[in-house]
Formats: sequence, C-alpha cells, structure tokens
Amino acid sequence: MKVVEILKHKRESLTRHNFEILDKMSPALKEYWHDFISKAQAHQLFPWIKEFDSKPAVNEELPVEEVARVEMSAQAQSVYDELQMNLGEVYHVGDWLDIDQTMIDQFGVVTHDNQWIHTDPERAEKESPFKTTIAHGFLTLALLPKLTDSVNPDNPQFATAKVVVNMGLNKVRFPYPVKSGSRVRAESSVVSVEPVKKGLEIVRKITVKIDGVRRPACIAESVIRVQF
Repeated sequence: MKVVEILKHKRESLTRHNFEILDKMSPALKEYWHDFISKAQAHQLFPWIKEFDSKPAVNEELPVEEVARVEMSAQAQSVYDELQMNLGEVYHVGDWLDIDQTMIDQFGVVTHDNQWIHTDPERAEKESPFKTTIAHGFLTLALLPKLTDSVNPDNPQFATAKVVVNMGLNKVRFPYPVKSGSRVRAESSVVSVEPVKKGLEIVRKITVKIDGVRRPACIAESVIRVQF
C-alpha cells in the first residue's frame, strides 16, 4: 500500500472517530469545541494549513514537464555522435609550441603584469626557486585556443563549424610553472556535449603538458559553443 493510501485511510478513520467522540460529548463541551474550531478557522495560518493539506504527497505522481527537443543540423548531428562515442577519451593532441622570453614579455606588456619572476631573467636566475623566468599562468590560458586548434583555419578542430565561441572555464589549475624556453602542447578530452540552438555546447578537459616534464602546466575544464 502506498503512503498516500495509508494516509487517506488514517484520515477517514480519524474523521469517523471524531464524529463518535462528538456524539459522546456533553452539550457544554460540544459548544466549547465548536467555538474552538471557529477561532482556529479565523486564524491567519488556517488558509495556509488548508492549502498545505491540498498539496500532493511526496510520492504522488506529478505531471512531467516536457523538455523541448533541439533539432540538430546534419553537421551538428555528425559531430555530436562522434563526440558521444568518445566521451572521456583524448580526441585531440595539439602541436608543440615554444614559449620564449619575447612571448612572455609581450604578454606582460599587454596585461600590465611585469613581475620580475616573469620579465627579469637575471634576477630570476639569482632569486627565483626555478632559476629562470616563468610564463604567466594566464598566458597559458590565453593560448588554449591555439593549443587546441580551435582557431586554426588550416587545421580546424571542427571543420564543418561556422564559428567556435568561448563560453568560459569551470575549473583551472596550474600544477607546474612553464619556464622560459619550454615547449608545451595540449591534450583535449570531452566531458560532455549537449545540443543547443544552432549548434553544440561542449565541455572539454584540457591538459597542457610541458616537454620533458612529468607534471602538467595547466588542467582546465573549458566550455565552448560550436555553431554550424
């Protein structure tokens, strides 16, 4: 028996017993009882109690709202099917990219972040625990479109897409610094893919690796919209 049926049965039983009790009350007690009920009904909480009582129990079946299905184009469907088959697997490995001091200095100028650990090789050699300058963490992030071939017209990751839009990052960590003169590349795997209007929303796990170093430079969860 469902909880709802049990409660209904109990309520009917209590109602029946209430009438039996009222029949056994003295006239004075009955008058006192009816006066108590009238005052309770006039209380400001009584309408709320009635409304609460009329709401369905937890295990009653509620109407299920239908979610509008997104119609995908043939190009979007093809990419969707391919990514769904490879969820969690590395589907793209980029080319190695050199991170030299000139690139680091230019990024420092653009972002106004000219800390000596990034831009002063002589001081870094003497005072830095890394004995050399290191790239800004945000420089590594800024290079993700390049490292993942998301913006490469000669080798596009999604060849049939009209545009790829960066929607943001869910998680970012920099386990190990990128020293000046290092080479880095990115490996991408799909966390999830969902159809959206005119395209797909893809969540990717991107791991930026440093040539010759065991620990990665960056691990990021990136969200992009691919429009077809």
